[in-house]
Amino acid sequence: MDWLDFNQKATRFGESGVYGFLAHLNDRSTSSALLAAISTEARQQYTFRQLEGLFPVVHWFTPGITQSMTWTLLAPHIKSCGANRPPIKWNNFPALNITNNPLPTAASNAVAHVTGNLTYPGRTLNLTWETPGKRVGPDLKYTTRSNASDVKYVAWISQLGLNYTKLDNINGTTGTTIQPGGNLWFNGTEYKGDPAINGTMFVLITDANPPISPFNLSAIESHIVAGPAEYQSG
Repeated sequence: MDWLDFNQKATRFGESGVYGFLAHLNDRSTSSALLAAISTEARQQYTFRQLEGLFPVVHWFTPGITQSMTWTLLAPHIKSCGANRPPIKWNNFPALNITNNPLPTAASNAVAHVTGNLTYPGRTLNLTWETPGKRVGPDLKYTTRSNASDVKYVAWISQLGLNYTKLDNINGTTGTTIQPGGNLWFNGTEYKGDPAINGTMFVLITDANPPISPFNLSAIESHIVAGPAEYQSG
């Protein structure tokens, strides 16, 4: 079953990675082709979730992430590329690991069939992260980088928002945080019963908590210490 979990997580960051920059493209023909392709990947993502025993559609809005966030998640899975391939210029951030990420395939998580949630507000996340300078990606040609300062916050990218929680119990490159609560808000309306943190979503370690909208998400990149990691919240 691990291959199903890998596939549903890979299609999540692939899908969100395209959504993150699709609206910024100037060429309409390229945008149209990407939209047609990512519509297929969205169907794949929901199918993998369902095959894994997860509720397939647990949120109203699929979040976008930046190209560098996507490349950070993708690069470690690529062993090599052709010698004539041009280098990727997006950044690779240091890796972040959620050591107590829920296992969707575990029998105890069968409740996900009904509720769509594997986690709950107030749950403690145990986090570990790497320092910059590790060689990653195809043929290990890329080096992880971060321009951020001291670790302070955890950023949560889900649905339409980016929320922050405090990073606690910091010990070198480990720490904890608490899963926030609250429901989805849109145009001043609270959609009760639709948690702000749900689905396969994204977590980052940052040095600040600036206000960010879904359209200018790249503004957070200068504050990223590590991540993103995918959090299996539902």
